[in-house]
Amino acid sequence: MRVVVTGGAGFVGSHLCETLMRRGNEVVCVDNLSTGTIANIAALRGRPGFTFVQADVSRGVDVQGPVDAVAHLASPASPADYLRLPLQTLAVGSRGSEHALDLARRHEARFVLASTSEVYGDPLVHPQHEDYWGHVNPIGPRSVYDEAKRYAEAVTVAYARHYGVNTGIVRIFNTYGPRLRPHDGRVVSSFIRQALAGEPLTIYGDGTQTRSFCFVDDLVAGIVAMLDCREPGPVNLGNPDERTVMELAELVLSMTGSGSPVERLPLPADDPVRRCPVVTRALQQLGWKPQTDLEEGLRTTVSWFRSCAAEPLPAAEAR
Repeated sequence: MRVVVTGGAGFVGSHLCETLMRRGNEVVCVDNLSTGTIANIAALRGRPGFTFVQADVSRGVDVQGPVDAVAHLASPASPADYLRLPLQTLAVGSRGSEHALDLARRHEARFVLASTSEVYGDPLVHPQHEDYWGHVNPIGPRSVYDEAKRYAEAVTVAYARHYGVNTGIVRIFNTYGPRLRPHDGRVVSSFIRQALAGEPLTIYGDGTQTRSFCFVDDLVAGIVAMLDCREPGPVNLGNPDERTVMELAELVLSMTGSGSPVERLPLPADDPVRRCPVVTRALQQLGWKPQTDLEEGLRTTVSWFRSCAAEPLPAAEAR
């Protein structure tokens, strides 16, 4: 199977490329490197069956040769990135999704959209199941990401209904693991970087807001399972082990042995208060459930951050 992965040099995308290559697939990695880095795919470049194409899918995507599946992951995904790149985020969610769908349509390929738990907004239903329509502010500061992904879901379903494209949608909850960029603004990467540097851990609000953290290897296994079937979704992919942000901070401090204090800042606008997936559909339709508990995944992630602490920041992070 030959798989096109848009956003393939990013955090999740690079892990997906590796997994696909490991199981014998050919991979075409498409990325404009606005948030991804060549370092993430350095081990794959030059290997038979792997092709890297530097391109912005918002402007079109044309892949030579056969295409059996398209995994559309291209998009800024952390608040720091989509607030820095608001128009690009909207473009990749709309035009980029359309171009990726057109590619799948031309090749009669399976198409899987990497959507997000952010389509649920600041949810009024807890935990979040796939039939919940969400509670999203369409003009708030986070809307460039939330609405881009909601549109991407809508156009994916429209291509399935109108053109008969074989599509699937996964909704990704908070994911962490090696290759998180230290300054990407996500809570796990921020806490680990701050703890290792002896800086205060910045907690927004009172720290009682919850998240459900899924280790990247588990997430990728779910995406691969979605590529291998005809399930249309949407399907939640996340870990239903709900933790408060303060619990996460205490775990990171314990694992790093850091004496960093905690600094509290105001809660950002429209920041979700509770976030936890119902993953029953993933188990029933994909045979998938997360395997890695938070403590184990954090140990691996902290170890990776320690190993690369002395390395210079990629250009995308230095801005």
